[in-house]
Amino acid sequence: MSIGHVVVAIPVRDEAALLPGCLRAVAEATSVLQQENPVIVDVVVTLDGCTDGSEAIARAFGVTVVERASVGVGAARDSAVRAGLARCPADLDSVWIANTDADTQVPPTWLTTQLRWADAGHDVVVGTVEPVGIIDPTQLDAWHERHELAEDHSYVHGANLGIRASTYVALGGFPASRLHEDVRLVTRARGAGVPVVATDTTRVQTSGRSVGRVRGGYAGYLRTLRADEHDHPVAGLL
Repeated sequence: MSIGHVVVAIPVRDEAALLPGCLRAVAEATSVLQQENPVIVDVVVTLDGCTDGSEAIARAFGVTVVERASVGVGAARDSAVRAGLARCPADLDSVWIANTDADTQVPPTWLTTQLRWADAGHDVVVGTVEPVGIIDPTQLDAWHERHELAEDHSYVHGANLGIRASTYVALGGFPASRLHEDVRLVTRARGAGVPVVATDTTRVQTSGRSVGRVRGGYAGYLRTLRADEHDHPVAGLL
């Protein structure tokens, strides 16, 4: 079934420095999509215990804002999704959920490409992530040695994940965990026999910082790629 409504869900925790770039990129991707198709797009930001200027930035962009009290990334993602779905039509087969992060910039064709995969019969689109801004050349080389940005890749990133709304609800949504909520959702989808595509056609760029907002998250993984660190135990998923 063709998609007529898109919810873009973004969890935010003290991201005043990077959130403007994220929202500008999402706005451009929305514009590109709507030039081809009169799809309704709702961008929803969950402020997860923010104490900086993230709220003012989000409201200045005119997106929907949900406020939570430091619930963690899994619950924050789910809150953004549920707030968006509350304004969607009852037929959730025609609704698409596009997930990204506040420290990430999506390409102009991000939504257009996800919906093409959806129209081709896929219920989950697992995209790739490329870190930018890594200063340490050893760290950057180590990342490229461990990652092949290609079709049928083995990585899962909440910063670049699309899912049909009916499938999301049937699977129970993102778990309220503070780590690997994205991996757990995709694992459930595959276990249920849901059509999943892992693709590099929707590649996004995310911050290559080594100090992030979630202990053990992507920034923590990047820290392990320094010359004096060992491999991350779930490197194949990051």
